[in-house]
Amino acid sequence: MGTSRPTRGVTLDAGALIALEHGSGRMIALVDEIARAGGEAYAYVPAGALAQAWRGGRQARIARLLRSSRSRVVPLDEPRARAAGALLALAGTSDVVDATVVLCAREYAVAVVSSDRDDLVALDPALPVFAP
Repeated sequence: MGTSRPTRGVTLDAGALIALEHGSGRMIALVDEIARAGGEAYAYVPAGALAQAWRGGRQARIARLLRSSRSRVVPLDEPRARAAGALLALAGTSDVVDATVVLCAREYAVAVVSSDRDDLVALDPALPVFAP
């Protein structure tokens, strides 16, 4: 991901958020790239992925990302919930958060940063997924 600036941004799953919070240089650089890219580049965070990563207390890096004008928390509303269920049925899997990560990436036409590549590719084999 670091070889070119993200023009539209990325979807971050819980593993990416946890890596950011733990000080991953790669994740810090990616968030900085998105901030510098401006325009329509955002870090999209599905609400379920945020719930998996957020533990309250002092999570300064995640909190800073969420306060940024370059991040968008994507809610799990009824249409997205139905789409996630349909995707899970089609793929024969059951992880709702994984399905919402895939759908978020599709909706915004962006790649995913995830520590669960295999689970996401099972839902969408064409999905670009990068490790945090």
